[in-house]
Amino acid sequence: MKVGYLGPDASFTHTATKKTFLKEELVAFASIPKCIKAAETGLIDIAVVPIENSIEGTVNTTLDHLYHQSTLPVRAEIVLPISQQLMVHKADKDLWKKTKKILSHPQALAQCQIFIGEHFEDIEMEQTSSTSFAASFVAKHPGAGLAAIAPRSSAEKYGLEIVASDIQDIALNKTRFWVLSQIPCDILLPKDEEKISISVTMPNNMPGALHKALSAFSWRQINLSKIESRPLKTTLGEYFFLMDMLVEQPIELIENAIEEIRLLGGTVKIFGDYFVYKIEAI
Repeated sequence: MKVGYLGPDASFTHTATKKTFLKEELVAFASIPKCIKAAETGLIDIAVVPIENSIEGTVNTTLDHLYHQSTLPVRAEIVLPISQQLMVHKADKDLWKKTKKILSHPQALAQCQIFIGEHFEDIEMEQTSSTSFAASFVAKHPGAGLAAIAPRSSAEKYGLEIVASDIQDIALNKTRFWVLSQIPCDILLPKDEEKISISVTMPNNMPGALHKALSAFSWRQINLSKIESRPLKTTLGEYFFLMDMLVEQPIELIENAIEEIRLLGGTVKIFGDYFVYKIEAI
């Protein structure tokens, strides 16, 4: 079985994937859409992509692609603790405080703003497709005044020197990853809560539309663990709502709530009914 992930090797997605699928063949992809599309077309069996970070929130590329362009169901959620490291080429380790540019994935850069602000003044930051790509780029350019923010595994893989450890703004930093596949997945990690994720759009001209949608869950005592709006990409002011709910009530209550929203004129897309699995340490 082939499992795709946002690469290259030594990214956080790679770490989550290899700790979840210990015996499967892993395939790296340069972007989240390419990884998801590969699973849709059968090039791989499973795709693992980031969906949310505890500091920076939703990974919009993942959510928007799944809403607008994909029908691939969510089969599981993996939660991984995240620790960011600042690393440079070994030849530059004594000059790291004179770094001219920091490279990393935009989520990683955003997670380390306090550290960057305290140690560098007006430094240039360049966004890359992944943290591990940033590390590989720095490894190829000694003496260029570059640093990368990436996981410890990236420093080990690309031979970089970690000059500042655990620089994320919040110590308890975690990222959620969705496991996407046309087929059920066997995951051997400890199982946590069960969730259902959906998107909801309501008619624009309906007074109190969102309140009515939420009421369908409220009076049935269905616990929504997350609600977030995203632009529909049609016209200004039109949105869809991502809702995560905990499966603590009989499934019939959730099905009835979704049917009630549809009877009100809303549109519901079900991303998946899945269990959450937590990786305790990396």
